[in-house]
Amino acid sequence: MTNPLEYFLHWERTAPADIVFRQAKGPGWITWTFQEAGEEIRRIAGFLEALQLPLHSKVAILSKNCPHWVMADLAVMMAGHVSVPLYPTLPGETIHEILVHSEAKAIFIGKLDHYASQQPGIPDIVRIGVEAYGVPEETSWENITATHTPIAHPAAIQPDDLMTIVYTSGTTGKPKGVMHVFQSFHITLSAARKAIPFPERPRLFSYLPMSHIAERMGIETMGLMLGAQFSFAENLETFAKNLADTQPDYFFAVPRIWSKFQEKILEKIPEPRFSRLIGFPLVGALLKSVLKKKLGLSKSKLFFSGAAPLGLGQLEWWKKLDITIFEVYGMTEDCVYSHFNSPAAFRFGTVGQPLPGLKRKIADHDEICVKSDCLMKGYYKEPEMTAAMFDEEGYLKTGDTGSIDREGYLTIVGRVKDQFKTDKGKYISPAPIEMKLMENKDIAQVCVVGMGIPQPIVLTVLTEAARAKSKDEITASLTATLDAINVHLESYEKLETAVIMQKEWTQENGLLTPTLKLKRNALEKIYVPRYPGWYHEKGKVVWE
Repeated sequence: MTNPLEYFLHWERTAPADIVFRQAKGPGWITWTFQEAGEEIRRIAGFLEALQLPLHSKVAILSKNCPHWVMADLAVMMAGHVSVPLYPTLPGETIHEILVHSEAKAIFIGKLDHYASQQPGIPDIVRIGVEAYGVPEETSWENITATHTPIAHPAAIQPDDLMTIVYTSGTTGKPKGVMHVFQSFHITLSAARKAIPFPERPRLFSYLPMSHIAERMGIETMGLMLGAQFSFAENLETFAKNLADTQPDYFFAVPRIWSKFQEKILEKIPEPRFSRLIGFPLVGALLKSVLKKKLGLSKSKLFFSGAAPLGLGQLEWWKKLDITIFEVYGMTEDCVYSHFNSPAAFRFGTVGQPLPGLKRKIADHDEICVKSDCLMKGYYKEPEMTAAMFDEEGYLKTGDTGSIDREGYLTIVGRVKDQFKTDKGKYISPAPIEMKLMENKDIAQVCVVGMGIPQPIVLTVLTEAARAKSKDEITASLTATLDAINVHLESYEKLETAVIMQKEWTQENGLLTPTLKLKRNALEKIYVPRYPGWYHEKGKVVWE
C-alpha cells in the first residue's frame, strides 16, 4: 500500500462490515461501513469520470470535516484527479481567487455554516452539493450515489503523481498553492509510524480543518493507513459531547484547544484547589479519571500538539493529569516530514528530534532549514515564490527561528517575520515572551508588540474565569507576571504595560487562522495607532 486510496481499498477488502465513518446527528450517529463508503466513492468517481475531464484535473472540496470530505477526496483519487481542499470558513472572494488560480473544474460542497455568503464566489464549474447538509445545488451527492454507475476501472496512481494542491491558510499575504505528490504523504506516514507507536484500528475524532496539512496527514491519511474509525462532531455546541462519546485512541490539538480545555477545567476547579486535590494519591487518581473521561480522552494513549509552541508551564500542568503532550513540528511545504517528540524520545519545551533521513541546519538569522524527499514540488504557477523558499543547497527555508541542543532536540524560538523593532532599534522575538505570559492562568490569548514605542507592551485577552474577577485582582495578577518575566529579559525587551482587550480574537473577526494561530499582521493593522497611548498610560495594566 503506497497511497490513501490503496489504504482504504485494503480495509474495504479485509473488513467490509466494520464501521469507518460516524457522523454525529442529534442524539445519535449516522454510520458508514467500509463497504457502504466504498460503494458511494465508486459512484462519485464514476460521475467524475463521466465528465470526461483531462487526467489530473483539479477538483476542489469546500466543507467542514465530515464523512463526505474523506469520500470526496478518495473519489477524486480514484478518478485520477488532483484535490484542492478549501478552508470552510473562507469568504467568497478568497474561494473565487483559489478556484480560478487552481483551474478547478469541479467542486464538492458539503458541511458549511455560511454557504449562502460563500456561494457567489464559486465560478461556473461543476458543483456537487450534499443535500444532507442543506446544500441546494443542481447536482447532488445523494442523486449521484443513488443512480450513477460506479467507476469500472479506477485510475492507476503513480508515486510521483500530483495528489493535492494545499492552499496555505495565509497568516500573512494571500494563500499559496503547495503541490504534493502521493509519495511524499506515504513516506511521511511510514516514518511517523516507525517513530511513534500508533494504535492499530484506532477510533479517531476529526475536527481540525482537513484542508490543513496536519489534520489531512495525521488524522485522515494516517487513519486510512491504520484502518481507523472516524467520528465527526455535529457542530460547535455538541463538540464536547461528541468527543466524549467517541473517546479517541489518540488525539491531536493546537495550543488554543489545549488552553480552552484547561480554562474549562479551572473554571470548575480553581488552580489552588486543583493543585491541592491532584496531590493526594487516591483523590488525585479519581480526579484524573473523571476529568479525562469528561474531556473525551480517557482512552487516548497519545496526545499531540502542533501549529504553534505550547508553554512549558502548560505542558507540565497537563502532565499532572497523566496527559503527556508530544509537540510536533512541520509545515505544509515540507509535508510535515520534520521533527517529532515521541514516547521513546521527548523533551518538554522542544519539538523533538528529526525524522530519519531529514537534513537540517540553522542558517542566517537562526532560521531553521530542512531537506528531505518530501519537500513540496513548488507553489502552483508561482515559480518565483517557489525559488525564494529554497537556498542554494536545496534546503527549504521554514521562516521559523530555533536552536538545536547537544542531543539533537529542536527548540522553536519564533518566526523571522514576527520579529519587530522598538524605537530603540533593537529586534525583539515575541514568541518566547508570549509563552512565559501564557503561564498566567488569567490569560487566554496574548500578543507582544512594540512598533513605534520605546519598550514593548503586551495585548492580552482574559479567560472566562478571569473576567469574573475584579479589576484590582486582574491588575495584581498581571503586574506580578510582568515583574517576574521582566527580571529575566534584556533591558530593551522589558514589558512596559499589559493591555486588556475587550473582545476575544477569533476567526470570525479575522484575527485567527483556521488552525487558531494569531494573525499578527491583521492585529497590528488595527491597533498600531493606539500603541503610544497605551504605552504612556499610568500603571502596569490598562483596559482597552
